[in-house]
Amino acid sequence: MTINIPSTDQKRIVVVGAGFGGLAFAQKMANQNVQLVLIDKNNYHQFQPLFYQVAMAGLEPSAISFPLRKLFQKKKNVFIRVTQLESVDIHKQIIKTSLGPLRYDALIISTGVDSNYFGNEELAQKTIPMKSVSEALYLRNQILSDYEKALVTTDYEERQGLIDMVIVGGGPTGVEVAGALAEMKRYILPKDYAELDNQEVDIYIVQGASCLLNGMSENASKGALKFLEEMDVKIKLNTRVVDYDGKFVSMNDGTKIRSNKVIWAAGVKGTSIAGLSDTCYNRSGRLLVDAQCKVIGIDNVFAVGDIAAMQTDDLPHGHPQLAQVAIQQGKFLAKHLLNIQNDICEKTFRYKDLGSMATIGRNRAVVDLPKFKFKGFFAWLVWLFVHLFSILGVKNKVMVFINWIWNYFTYDQSLRLIIKPNDKNKKIL
Repeated sequence: MTINIPSTDQKRIVVVGAGFGGLAFAQKMANQNVQLVLIDKNNYHQFQPLFYQVAMAGLEPSAISFPLRKLFQKKKNVFIRVTQLESVDIHKQIIKTSLGPLRYDALIISTGVDSNYFGNEELAQKTIPMKSVSEALYLRNQILSDYEKALVTTDYEERQGLIDMVIVGGGPTGVEVAGALAEMKRYILPKDYAELDNQEVDIYIVQGASCLLNGMSENASKGALKFLEEMDVKIKLNTRVVDYDGKFVSMNDGTKIRSNKVIWAAGVKGTSIAGLSDTCYNRSGRLLVDAQCKVIGIDNVFAVGDIAAMQTDDLPHGHPQLAQVAIQQGKFLAKHLLNIQNDICEKTFRYKDLGSMATIGRNRAVVDLPKFKFKGFFAWLVWLFVHLFSILGVKNKVMVFINWIWNYFTYDQSLRLIIKPNDKNKKIL
C-alpha cells in the first residue's frame, strides 16, 4: 500500500503534524508553487490551550477543533492524509507511514511532544494526561462518572477517592485545571449534586519546584499561588510524586493522598522517530535544529514547534514550548524555504517574545508581557481576548464567546454530559 499523491513537477514538501507550527507553515506555503502534503493522525487542528475547558465541561470539543480539509479546501496543491509517521529514510528522502511510503523534497517535522513520566510506567499507565481532545473528554467522563458514583457511596474513604483530585505539575496547565475544578466545586456541585457535601472535595497541586508557574515572573507565580489558595486549592511545593497505584498517590516526603484520579501535567518530552540518529536529539528528546530550523546534520529535514530545540548560549535548552514560538517558527521556515528558491540570502530565526499568561478561574489571571506584568481582572480580560482571537474559524470563536458569556452571568454551563463509546456488538434501541 502506498499513499496516493499525484505526481508533479512541483517541489513536494511534506509536513508531519498539524499543530501550531506545522499549520502556520502550511498556511504560509499553501499559496506557493509547491505540492504540499499535510500528515496528521487526526483530520483536525486542536487548540491545545483550551483542552482543560473541555475536560471541565465548559466547552464542547467541536468549539476548539477545526477540520483541516475545510481550512485548505480551495487549495488544489494541498493534500491531506490522516496517518501516522513511522520512520524516515534520510538517504532516499522517503517517509514511511501507516498508509505506506511517501517521497519528499523537504520534510517538516511538527509532531509536538508527549507527557514525560520520567521512566515511571505505573504513572504512565494510571494517571490521566491532557495532550489531546480525546484525553480531555476522557477526563470529563471520569470526573462526572465519579460524582455519580459518589452519590451512592456511603463509605467515607471510598467517596473521597471518587471526589478528590490530584494535579501533578504547577505549570500553566496545572493551575488552569485546578482553578476550573475549584470553580466546579464551588458553583456546580451545590446545583447538580446537592446530596454531596462540596466541602468534602479536596483539590491538590503537587509541584516539584519551589513555586508555581516556574518560568514566568515572580509576580505571576505569587499571584497564582494567592488566587488558588483563596479558592481552597491545596498546594504542595518542593514535592514529587513517586508512585500511584490507582487509589493512593505517594510523594517523596512519605505522604499519601487518596484519589482515584490523578491529572498529569508535570512535563513533556519528544518522541524519537525511527531512522533519525540519537545524536539528532537533546536530553529532552527534542530535535536539535540550527538557526534556520534545519535538523542538524540532515539535509532537507526541518523541525518547528515543541519538538524543535534551537539551542544557543542564551537558550541552552532551546526556546520555551509555547504556541507563539511554534507559530513564529512555522512562518519563518516557510519564508526561509521560499528565499532559498529565489536565491535570497539566508536569515536566522529570531523569536519575538509576546509574553505568557495563565488564568486561574473567573476574574483571575496572571500576564507577563515584555514590559508589563499584571494580574487580576484586567489580566483575565486580556487572557480571554488573546485566546478568543487565536481560535481558528469564525463559528468556533462565536461558540466559545457565547459559552463564556453564558457561564459568566449564570455561573453554569449546560455541557455536563457523560458520553462514552457504545459496544459495537450491543444493539442500540
